[in-house]
Amino acid sequence: MLRLGVNIDHVATIRNARGTPWPDPLRAALLAQSAGADGITAHLREDRRHIGDADIEALIEALTLPLNLEMAATAEMQAIALRHRPHAVCIVPERREERTTEGGLDVAGNQAMLADFIAPLREAGCRVSLFIGHQPAQIEAAVRIGAAVVELHTGAYCDLDTEGRHAERDAELDALREGARLAHSLGLEVHAGHGLTYDTVGPIAAIPELAELNIGHFLISESVFLGLDGAIREMRARMDAARAA
Repeated sequence: MLRLGVNIDHVATIRNARGTPWPDPLRAALLAQSAGADGITAHLREDRRHIGDADIEALIEALTLPLNLEMAATAEMQAIALRHRPHAVCIVPERREERTTEGGLDVAGNQAMLADFIAPLREAGCRVSLFIGHQPAQIEAAVRIGAAVVELHTGAYCDLDTEGRHAERDAELDALREGARLAHSLGLEVHAGHGLTYDTVGPIAAIPELAELNIGHFLISESVFLGLDGAIREMRARMDAARAA
């Protein structure tokens, strides 16, 4: 079965807008678990714009689902991951001025640094994932530095669909399919995520090499109307239907 990782960052975004304890990201994670999520994703950013250090501590202590900690390749984040030892660590590119992660990690251009960075995480028992584009050079570099997982960036595909640029969207989807095939053939576990919605998840979920999708912003947005339980169950149903077909 294709796994669903639910990203709870934007529960914390809402909380931080008022500086109150509510809504609580841990409560969201526990609701996601009961609604059928297979894992929880949280991105601890350098500027702590949503998830904070106390959230990570609470999630590690209370969750029975695997926690996927997204983070930049910095010494501070490495130390936090080594202290908590989450199930998985996903290395992402991060710029302080960006609204959200804007592209994949340049593994091919930073092999030596990233190999050194992930080695202690692997030794600590964390599954290391790299958030990358579908380019063969990036996938092959991920293998060379010893990553266990790659997560393919679906943001461009989703943006092209929203903009109605269907020919370009279909070409991007084909490239994601080819990237997933290549990564799987090289022994990597393959995940995907970023920007996925009810309208765009089907063709991605149908890619047979994918083991997991990580979805956050859309689910938190839909929860305003459906509740978090309903939003996750609907996404789970669409993923399962696409995979079965």
